[in-house]
Amino acid sequence: MRIVHCFRAPVGGVFRHVRDLCDAQIAEGHELGIVCDSTTGGPHEDRLLAEIAPKLSLGLIRTPMQRQVGPGDIASSWRTLRALRAMRPDILHGHGAKGGVYARTFGTVMRLTGRPVARLYSPHGGTLHHSVDTFAGKVYFGIERSLERITDHLIFVSEYESRTYNSKIGTPRCPVSIVYNGLRAGEFEPVTADPDATDFLYIGTMRDLKGPDLFIAALKQVEETAQRPVTATLVGDGEDLAKYIAQAEALDFGERVRFLPAMPARDAFRLGRLMVVPSRAEAMPYIVLEALAAGKPLIATRVGGIPEIFGARSEALCDPSAASLASTMARAFEDETSWKNLMPGGQNLKEKFSIEAMAGKISGIYKQSLSP
Repeated sequence: MRIVHCFRAPVGGVFRHVRDLCDAQIAEGHELGIVCDSTTGGPHEDRLLAEIAPKLSLGLIRTPMQRQVGPGDIASSWRTLRALRAMRPDILHGHGAKGGVYARTFGTVMRLTGRPVARLYSPHGGTLHHSVDTFAGKVYFGIERSLERITDHLIFVSEYESRTYNSKIGTPRCPVSIVYNGLRAGEFEPVTADPDATDFLYIGTMRDLKGPDLFIAALKQVEETAQRPVTATLVGDGEDLAKYIAQAEALDFGERVRFLPAMPARDAFRLGRLMVVPSRAEAMPYIVLEALAAGKPLIATRVGGIPEIFGARSEALCDPSAASLASTMARAFEDETSWKNLMPGGQNLKEKFSIEAMAGKISGIYKQSLSP
């Protein structure tokens, strides 16, 4: 099959998901291409794109894509459509809100002009993070509902994502599947923290949705509870980085809190002993799976698909607030050895969240979508 993955920002979990799918699908003998935004990402993401580009027989196309709908979409849409036509895909798989719009609308245009392309969509959270009570939410959910008519298959990465879609948008009028994110076999090898590792570690995009501000505020409360200094490392890039640096400075953390640019997760795992995922919203975060596979003790918020990994009643989970995070972090800080015993792992984790299982299911969905 000729498969093209279309998404906006080459950062975070969506980018990781697409890279993994490309590698697995190339290994299966398919031809792959990628279309994504040219204005987001940094040196780390540029290196990752440079690594995968030679494997993409259909090409890597980067073109400006705005986060929000705007006038710039007209020029971007025309450039993207021309690129996709040249790739001649059998499968057009959109990831995230903007990628989903592009894949389904352009796939439909190509069908009308004689190319029988299958149009698939994976939200990865995206518009589902909006509230039904906001004007923006109503607009986005209305668009999602209308796009179902030109969607050949919806692929969710968690039960939570599927339930959220049903409650906010409605029962889908197209075929639906749930396919968990998967990890490579080598990622299930443990990573040992460096001797000078900090007490806590955050890895992720620097934006409020991911909760770095909650993490920093919780650190101060942990210090007050423990009555001793704590140290932390935050790894990642993003639009709100300067704000979090200023927040840490205002709380007088000084050198006890350090900020480092994005790097491979397994390199970052060495930099802190207790991993914290303070997200306000998620679908099925790769960083949680990667940390658990590497044997990292973890504190995470009870949002999105995270309870599907831990179990809904796990003591390792907390509410997405500074106070709840601080209370849970303080307990883990007090007894790290016992905290490790709360972590899910073993063969069940490998079987449920393997890249082979993920890629195999998605390839089956592609073939089903191409069937007359």
